[in-house]
Amino acid sequence: MKQLYMSAVFLYTAAVFSAQEVVWQKDINSSTQDFLSQVTTTVDQQYLITGSSIQSKKLTTENKQNNGYDFHLVKLNQQGEEVWEKYFSGQNHDFLSATVSTQEGGFLLAGTTFSSKGLDKKDDSKGGSDIWLIRINEFGDELWQQTLGTSQDEEARSVIQTADLGFMVAGNVQNSPNGFGSKDVMISRLNKNGKEVSEIILGGKGLDEVEKMIPTPDGGALVGIYSRSGLTYMNDKRSLINDTKKAKNPSESKIDHQLSIITHPKSTENYGEGDYWIVKLNKEGKVEWEKNFGGKGDDHVRTMAFTSSGYIIGGESRSERSGNKTVGIEEGTDLWLISLNTKGDEQWQKSYNFKNRDILMGMNVISKSQDKREKNQDRSTINRQPTTKGILLGGYTQAEGRIEADDETFWMLYIDNDGNEQWRKHVKGESRKKEERLSDLKMNKDGSIVLAGTSAEELGKENWKIVKLGDSQIDQLIEKQDMKIYPNPVSDYCYVEIGFEFKEADIILYDMGGRQLQSLKTKNKITKINTQNLIQGAYLIVVKPDTEKTANAKIIKK
Repeated sequence: MKQLYMSAVFLYTAAVFSAQEVVWQKDINSSTQDFLSQVTTTVDQQYLITGSSIQSKKLTTENKQNNGYDFHLVKLNQQGEEVWEKYFSGQNHDFLSATVSTQEGGFLLAGTTFSSKGLDKKDDSKGGSDIWLIRINEFGDELWQQTLGTSQDEEARSVIQTADLGFMVAGNVQNSPNGFGSKDVMISRLNKNGKEVSEIILGGKGLDEVEKMIPTPDGGALVGIYSRSGLTYMNDKRSLINDTKKAKNPSESKIDHQLSIITHPKSTENYGEGDYWIVKLNKEGKVEWEKNFGGKGDDHVRTMAFTSSGYIIGGESRSERSGNKTVGIEEGTDLWLISLNTKGDEQWQKSYNFKNRDILMGMNVISKSQDKREKNQDRSTINRQPTTKGILLGGYTQAEGRIEADDETFWMLYIDNDGNEQWRKHVKGESRKKEERLSDLKMNKDGSIVLAGTSAEELGKENWKIVKLGDSQIDQLIEKQDMKIYPNPVSDYCYVEIGFEFKEADIILYDMGGRQLQSLKTKNKITKINTQNLIQGAYLIVVKPDTEKTANAKIIKK
């Protein structure tokens, strides 16, 4: 078991100086090269840190079954304390790539497995590497698992939950007989129980790798692909639906006979070595539109976000102004952001530089409520869609040919909705190590920020480093209410969010006759309340903190 400890850290800012408070830092030490993939925030503002590790006990015992990488999960509470730690192991290497928090509570894990049946893995290998999905509850207990794959090599890269409580999993497949090039993108839709219901393969004549997929409000998905492919002409391979029940030789397919495979060729030409290929899927998993962005050099898409005006696409670029890239570069690789409307039309492009190889790993949208009423305006006509104030970016920088003071440290960059830079700063720890690389950045509802990455004592010994920050500049951007309750009306559980500062508070539930039904103490800004035993009707929740301030709100039990 790895040791977890807390440490204080000092922050230094670049370009601006502003007050930042390190709420806590958690270091998860390792004697091997561990990979951190993501930090996933729960509804009640706890954190699941996920990646891949070799368990330390395997290094000290003769474990002939498995001494490879396993899925590694550590859940932290709001104070940064460990709630639980879990591993999921096959008999070979297994790498956890992506995690999504589910609406019902718990998580879906998506990774790449080289293991056949054995240990925690319940399904046989499909051949080569496969995609391994594990659904767990909030305590880390397995609910179901699924292995997706063919005789070719597949790898998982991203996962989302859809509006019908099912899932979409995006990955890559090499040399697929249903594909177009050396590596294609494969996206599977599953129902909430893990049964695959459809699959689409996207590709051109070269190499295409999916980097990110995000859900869209219409129930579909936006897919960001790093493409080194030209277009595939219609006479080479047309877009088709291949229903294995109607295929001339169904025995050639390794997929369930009820599953239809859609193959969609790339219809846009590349501008350079590598381009951003952006594909919009509808809720059935079919292509709605696709766009290609790039210059003459290598441009690598990394992450995306949905805003009130459409989408922000971000990554790194080595291209000067060329192709359809309208901004240049200063040094190494620069950050390159593109704003699109919901139809995929370009709104603006911007470039940002930290003077080395700049790598974008996280993007969070900061919104403001649009709930202002004009006199005599009908309440039903009010647009409550939140508008975007700005976007918080996170990443790290690597030196290329020279060493800078801020080489390989976490950084944050804040821009407004038009892409104009507002401020930037670096984040350093007191025990700064080599190769500090950010894997993910998440912003909480109260404006605090969690940065998760790796920090190496020496090459081959990458520890996990998680830092929670409070930032006065971001705090001023967040619209806070004294108290929020969601969902409301409520079924089994609701969450009470307290918007003001306190150390400890009592949360009391009353019926409308003033009778106290529940009471609990909390130190958390967001607290989960069990309402399963309440009968249908109205109730009052009162928050009494260790200050003079109090708050209350009505909830409806449906």
